[in-house]
Amino acid sequence: MATRKIATKASASPDPSRAGSGKAVKETSGRDTARETSGREIPLEKPRVRDRILETAGELFYAHGIHCVGVDSIASEAGTNKMSLYRNFPSKDELVAEYLREQEREYWAVWDATIAPFEGNPRRQLEALFDGFLARAKSKAAEDDECKVSRGCALGNAAVEFSEDDEPLREIVVGYKSELRRRVRKLAKEAGASEPDVLGDALMLLAEGGAYTLSTFPGVSGPIAALSKAARALIRAHVRD
Repeated sequence: MATRKIATKASASPDPSRAGSGKAVKETSGRDTARETSGREIPLEKPRVRDRILETAGELFYAHGIHCVGVDSIASEAGTNKMSLYRNFPSKDELVAEYLREQEREYWAVWDATIAPFEGNPRRQLEALFDGFLARAKSKAAEDDECKVSRGCALGNAAVEFSEDDEPLREIVVGYKSELRRRVRKLAKEAGASEPDVLGDALMLLAEGGAYTLSTFPGVSGPIAALSKAARALIRAHVRD
């Protein structure tokens, strides 16, 4: 199993080694201390137990499947106990729901960051979304990325495990996928597609299928390697230059 990034949120901050004098420049392995440029060690803030549990659960759910991972394993891997887990998440279902919501937030953050440089050019935004997905799938760091893509879409994978009895959890996934469909169709319309809904749905089918191939073909050795070219071909077929 890959090493967990327990302090994920903190890692998104600017590299402290680039900061001025007196800032922490290196985290010492295995200890909750950091070394200042002066050589003096200062204590590091420990991640909250709740964050640690959620981070660990997310990694285990994504790697092994939600139903295959029990609360005992999550508590043990997170360095805590079941009592502490249930204080923060009254049930496993609530922990799963928060994992799904967290992934949804991460996916939308990536979406927004991907299309922002091409504001006013919806066709280029559509192309950038597929280019970005392929680039993340190629990245060696993809397995450790908060926005999980190395084994396909986290929410899509979860939907496969849910039965009709898991309605509250299914609603999270369906809500996300419905919004994804709406956004892709909207960009297709803004790009001037002759049949924007048809193009939007075709692009979504391409993205969803590409995501699932990641779980069966290592890296980008499978059909997903053609993702960007296929997306552009679809767009050209529907949008006049």
